[in-house]
Amino acid sequence: MSPFPPAAAWRAACRNDPVLAVWAGEWSVCFAIESDDATVSFDFVNGLIQPGDGAALFTLSAPGAIWGRFLEPIPPRHHHGIFAMLYRVPKFRIEGETLRFMQHAHLARRILEIGKWLALGNTGPAPVTLAPRGGPRAAPAVTGGYVPVTVAGTTWQIYYETAGIGRDLLCMHTAGADGRQFHGLMADPRITEGHRLIAFDLPWHGKSPPPEGAIPGSWRLNTELYVDLIMGFIAAAGLDKPIALGASMSGEICLELAYRHPEAFSGIVACEACEQVTRRQTQWASHPRVNQALFVPEWIRGLSAPQSPAEWQEQITWQYGQGGPSVFFGDIAFYSGDWDARERVGRIDTNRCRLFMLTGEYDYSCTVEMSEATAAKIPGARFQAMPGIGHFPFAENPVLFAEYLLPILRELRAD
Repeated sequence: MSPFPPAAAWRAACRNDPVLAVWAGEWSVCFAIESDDATVSFDFVNGLIQPGDGAALFTLSAPGAIWGRFLEPIPPRHHHGIFAMLYRVPKFRIEGETLRFMQHAHLARRILEIGKWLALGNTGPAPVTLAPRGGPRAAPAVTGGYVPVTVAGTTWQIYYETAGIGRDLLCMHTAGADGRQFHGLMADPRITEGHRLIAFDLPWHGKSPPPEGAIPGSWRLNTELYVDLIMGFIAAAGLDKPIALGASMSGEICLELAYRHPEAFSGIVACEACEQVTRRQTQWASHPRVNQALFVPEWIRGLSAPQSPAEWQEQITWQYGQGGPSVFFGDIAFYSGDWDARERVGRIDTNRCRLFMLTGEYDYSCTVEMSEATAAKIPGARFQAMPGIGHFPFAENPVLFAEYLLPILRELRAD
């Protein structure tokens, strides 16, 4: 028996959905959701759902038990989103035309949200997101500016923002994003009363422009360039042995900084980091027939924990939708391509710079097990799992993440 609601009620809810109404337009697609022997098709013509079963171009398929976990109010990790299940749940499959799924991943996700809303016993239109609301976001008091950073003969104008007073805390954003990810921490007086947070945008990201004459879509990040940009920014901005904080891509580079430049930092906090990450690159992030502004947010959406407040998750997806052509793709060239520290992490000297590693429970890209295994190779590294958090700890749930970060900052202050 399918755990989803009856097809007629599900389609009716889709016809009355305010999100699908906004997306209606000159496009048509038919796809299906399959659970055991039950299949429900969703046929859209000119953006409007039709009453019957059409011929599905792609099908999201899993046993009823797997869908049952997805439909729980708070799903277990790796069962909370399409791409999370695709990566970590072997019995979940996407069959049919892969390109058509990638073009309409946002649509499939919304259909599943509506189905879950009904399966949980609700009536009426589903909310825009099923994530819990935590209240208005606090606005940080930031100061912004630019510094020139020259690397390998190219001078980049790097935008940065600061908030707070005290010891420098260098905040490095995730792939395809920018320094706005730290606005939650920058609005937290528990952190800003003793630390000056400095968040900068990598070139091609946020308010840091490409160099003049650059070819759109040509950004590619690698380990050498990344390290040189960070160290160049520290020098240009006049930072004094900052504490380094990063996650995902910037968590990986934190490990590289601990290996290469331990003397330059008062401590390093590497979140969602491990010695190597595979399978995270995707051609669809730069495919000419896939809308990057729609696809990239869907690709990363399931990386946040379902408990993380909706207002912060919405900021993550909004910012990812604003990325320049192939910028996310170019970052993943480092994160899940060039980056391989398997032969280096064991030589990190934590006597020269304290190293802390934190990873969220719901991260399907760099899992808790992957981070813990890497930390075990580094003598003196401190590892902690973060229940109820995903891949973007400081961006998706800054209040909860601060509970993990503050003890580390107090410990480093006592050194």
